[in-house]
Amino acid sequence: MPKKSKKLAIKSKIWIEDEKGAMVFGLGRLRILGAIEKYGSILAASKSLNMSYRAAWGKIKVTEHCLGKPLLTRQVGGISGGGSQLTPFAKALVKKFEHLQSLVEREVDLFFDEHFNVDLDDQPDLTDKKS
Repeated sequence: MPKKSKKLAIKSKIWIEDEKGAMVFGLGRLRILGAIEKYGSILAASKSLNMSYRAAWGKIKVTEHCLGKPLLTRQVGGISGGGSQLTPFAKALVKKFEHLQSLVEREVDLFFDEHFNVDLDDQPDLTDKKS
């Protein structure tokens, strides 16, 4: 009975680090900013992501510090309550990172399909070369 080839898939994850290797921006921060954009506050965003306000706020502050620019404009309390909105810089960062993620996924998927989603049994064993 012939073996049935299985379709394989590749997964990749990208993020931006500073020169010391510390996380600056990635999918987690992208989700936080997206939730803030959707819900209009850090508290509502953090609840929607099942994370603490402190964790969400901390990640935003680290990214703002590393990039040297604010990601949010904040309105404190008042009759209608507080809230947060993404700065134009944050909106541009989100858009550029989403584009970068899309490019990486597309190129990795193409490469993987060309080189890995073939019948691997029919490929020469490159590790078994004799000198």
